[in-house]
Amino acid sequence: MKLVVKFNLVFVSVFLLGLGVAASVSYDLLQNNARDEIVQNARIMMEAALSTRSYTSTQIRPLLDTQMKYTFLPQSVPAYAATEYFNDLRKKYPEYSYKEATLNPTNPRDRANDWEADIIARFRQDAQQTEVMGEREASTGRVLYLARPIQIKSEACLTCHSTVDVAPKTMIDYYGNANGFGWKLNEVVGAQITSVPTAVPIQRARNTFRAFMISLTLVFLFIFVALNLMLFLIVIRPVTRLSRLADQLSLGNLEVPEFTVRSNDEIGVLAESFTRMRKSLLKAMKMLEE
Repeated sequence: MKLVVKFNLVFVSVFLLGLGVAASVSYDLLQNNARDEIVQNARIMMEAALSTRSYTSTQIRPLLDTQMKYTFLPQSVPAYAATEYFNDLRKKYPEYSYKEATLNPTNPRDRANDWEADIIARFRQDAQQTEVMGEREASTGRVLYLARPIQIKSEACLTCHSTVDVAPKTMIDYYGNANGFGWKLNEVVGAQITSVPTAVPIQRARNTFRAFMISLTLVFLFIFVALNLMLFLIVIRPVTRLSRLADQLSLGNLEVPEFTVRSNDEIGVLAESFTRMRKSLLKAMKMLEE
């Protein structure tokens, strides 16, 4: 097996091993980064909803208290405001969603469906659990959801949701008296759920991984060609020439020209050794002829 073949076999083997390690590490890293981005988006949506609720309860509702005595305005309800905010956002980004899913809501649109009810049940079973995260298939594709419990922590909430008798008449006139009552202090009645699509960040990670692997392969091909060219010019060609001259000299051809290499490396040392051997052989032959 020729030297260049051995060299290329070793080089390709090392590259394939390195490529496999790089592929595994980079793919896991990019996928983890994509998931972190998705989770971060879900947390930002959750914090935006909480900010909207806080703004509504502290700045909007006080301005509407007087009017609420005559007409119920759902815009004064923090949950309604947060939901409307994200409903407007969904006009441009339909794959993102936010819902205050409730088991017994005043507003029918907030009623929890099957999978949302399962999340609420988890919060009700474990009071220490403050957050649930997972993935599911939605109509817009695969999404990551982030959920936090809606727990009655203030007596003020029970004014509207304890019994029909104490609830504001204007609210009953607006929503009716069939839903949204019977809530208790410290009870988990629902869950705030944000849903974020996973397709775009995951696809971006895959595209980045593909571009990285293609770039790495192209770099390898460039290095492969460059090293083979250097190997041929610096090692293979002079060694092949020296081998031919040595072969001719061993067959008795004393007219073999000198082999000169202008370098101080191993090839230069070998060339000097060949020259000394050639001169010694010529002297020996002349001595025999005399």
